Order: sequence, then C-alpha cells, then structure tokens
Amino acid sequence: MQPPKHPRARTRRPALLAALALAALGVCAVPGSAQAAASSADGHTLPAHARLFVPPPTSAAVSQIVQLAKGGDLKDAALLTTMEATPQAVWFTGGTPDQVRTQVHQTMVEAALENAVPVLVAYDIPGRDCAQYSAGGALDAASYEAWISAFAAGIGDGNAVVILEPDALGNLPSNCGGFGTGTYPFTDADRYAEVDDAVGALEAKPNTDVYLDGTHSGWQSVGTMTQRLLLGDVQQAQGFYLNVSNYQPDNELTDYGQWISDCIAITTDPSHWAYGNPGDCASQYYPATQSDFSTWDLTTQWYAANMDGAVAATHYVIDTSRNGQGPNAMAAYAAAPYNQSASVISTLVSGNWCNPPASGLGLRPTAQTGVPLLDAYLWVKTPGQSDGQCDAAGGVRAWDYSAYTQTGWPTDTADQSLFDPLWGLTDPAAGAWFPQQALQLAQEANPPLLGH
Repeated sequence: MQPPKHPRARTRRPALLAALALAALGVCAVPGSAQAAASSADGHTLPAHARLFVPPPTSAAVSQIVQLAKGGDLKDAALLTTMEATPQAVWFTGGTPDQVRTQVHQTMVEAALENAVPVLVAYDIPGRDCAQYSAGGALDAASYEAWISAFAAGIGDGNAVVILEPDALGNLPSNCGGFGTGTYPFTDADRYAEVDDAVGALEAKPNTDVYLDGTHSGWQSVGTMTQRLLLGDVQQAQGFYLNVSNYQPDNELTDYGQWISDCIAITTDPSHWAYGNPGDCASQYYPATQSDFSTWDLTTQWYAANMDGAVAATHYVIDTSRNGQGPNAMAAYAAAPYNQSASVISTLVSGNWCNPPASGLGLRPTAQTGVPLLDAYLWVKTPGQSDGQCDAAGGVRAWDYSAYTQTGWPTDTADQSLFDPLWGLTDPAAGAWFPQQALQLAQEANPPLLGH
C-alpha cells in the first residue's frame, strides 16, 4: 500500500486546466461540488460543510486527457477530467526544511484562493516504507524534526488537514527486513518519538487537524493499532486515518475505525478493567473472522457489552481514492486462459496492494459522512500515481509464463522479474503517472464519476 515516492509534479495553472482544455475541444466535464470553507469554533474539527481543496492537475494527467479528446475518446477524456477536478491530497515527500516550508505555504495560498481546506500528506519519516518501493525519508530524527517544524510553519494559521506519515505505525522499523542492522538502523522508539514530536508541532497550529496512521481493516488488529496510536500520541491529535493507498471496503473500515476508537476509550479509562491493555480488545480477527463480514457484528456486540461507561471520542478519516471495487482477490488468474497455480495466486493476493487491476475510484471526498466519529471520506492517495514497479523482484508478483504469456512479453528470466504480467508491461516507478491505471480507476469508479 505504498504512497507516492515523489511530490505531485504540478502545472502552475488552475485545477480545472484539464476541463478548460477539453472545453476548447468541445468536450463538457462535470465540475466538482462547491461548498464554503469553514472551521469549527475550536479549529480542530473539520466541519461537515467544508469545501476540500482541488490541487492543480499533473502535466501528465492533462496530456492524457488532451490526447484522449483529440483521438475522439470524449467519454474517457471527460472521466479523467472529472477525476482531476475532484478534491485530493497534496503529498510532500522530502526536500530541505526551507523547500518544504515554501511548498506547503504555496499550497495553503492556492487553497485560500479556492476558499478550501487542503489535505496535506507529510511523508518524510526516517526509514520510510521499510526501504522498499517508496524508500527515502529524512536521514535521522534531528533532520526530521527540522523538516516537520518547517512543514508546520508553512501551514501557519490556515485551515488544513494533515495525514501524518502513511505506514509509519503500520510498518514499524521492527516490522521491516534488515531491522537492527547497519542497512536499516532505525528503531521503534525513534519512530514513536518522531511521530509524537510531529503531532506536537502540527497540533500547535490553531486550525490544523492531524491524523495518524491507523492502517486498514485487512491488516493490523484493533489492539495492535490502538497501542501504536497511543504511543504515537493520538490523543493529542484529531485522530487517525484508514486505508491510505489501499482498497478495503467502506463498511469494514467504518467498523474498524469505530472499534479502534472504542478500544482507545476503554484502555485509557483508569476505572475500566481493560485499562492499559489494548491486547484485550476485540478485533476483526476475534470474535469476528476478518474474511467473513457477516461475523463482524460479533465484535460490535463485544464492545457494546464491554464499554462500561467509557465513551469513544477519537475521530478518523477514510481514504476512498481506490476502493470503489474493493480488494482484488486475484481469482480470475486461476482460471482460463491464465491457469496460474495456487502458489502464484497466493503471491498475487499478498501483493494485491500494489497497482492491482480491476480497481475503481470510491466515494467522492466529503466531510458529510453521517457517522459521528468519521470526519471525512478523502482521496489521500493520488489517483493515477503508481505504487511502484510491482514486479517479481519486489516480491509482490509471481507468474508461470509456461502456463500463459503473450507476444511481446519477456522471455528472459531477468526481464520477467521486472515485468508486471497483470498489466502486461513494466509499471512506472512509485509516484509516477500510470495512464492505464488512471483510466481504469475512472472507468470503474463506484459510484460512477459521470453519474450514470
């Protein structure tokens, strides 16, 4: 579930440049809804009527839209235009403190011109992404502290939502290969201190809502994430976020988010029998069965019977940028004409976070969720940006080329290890525009982008 490696390469034109380009070609696009921006009385709750920021589109997105329109594919051009005209997050993934301060400030100015609230992703934690596809981050804790302080300075007193360090709590250094060696010298204690310091720097801003990594409903258990969130100082933040760069369905994520908030409430209540013991909390794995949603009410019932006066108060947001069709079970590749073995399918399922085909955009971003602790549905992962090469060399793909291949596919073992058979090409690097995936996300959107 890797977020983009590089900052969004943006044009310096308005966010509706793509729509204007299509208009010049006689194509109509559906604009995003307009809602007034506002802040709450205390500045730390995203109001339901908030207007979310639409960043300028990438030049690659504009180029694809124009090419589709010129080629006569007006429907797909309009789909991509609508996707690009939808509110989504802006990622900041490195640079010097002066550079990130300038970049964040520029985004705040652009958002102010739209009278909108930007969603900003801070992604520069030391040891980022376990040194995998989206490797990078600050060199050490001191460098990160300077970077995040500059990030906060760039926000100033403006309204902003900050998605703090995707995967930072889901993939602790101890979860990474090479942990404790010279090639990966980072520690869990360092990670918690870095997240805690970042929360302090960002929440000191009067109108900034900070959310911490809560992973998703198909990954870490409720108790595990409760413990990690508390160590990361979630109680001093607005809350946590779920499903960044992933595909889990909204109903599962909503239950999972509520359960984490419930678990935080009971394990921080000194009068509760579970005080200080997140491992005692029920989860999607027990008494529920994670793979069988019909059993999830068992865990909901457990919390209803065990809150004992504790009141859940920790908020959360959900990334719906790619979950419109849910996770890809990869079952189609076991059947003809692919005829892949069970071991291949197992590897594909394990790597189904990485540029999976048959995915679609999910619910459009909004702060009107109808769920008390769910502050917003957001597009955090930038639709159309690659997760990485997603190949056999990276461990997320496997393929039996003797069972299925196509003309033009590699025949050399070394070349096959860098190839993605699910797309029939070599995937773009993490953070680069992936035109085939971008178009499929728009075509398979649920609900449909163009309303039919």
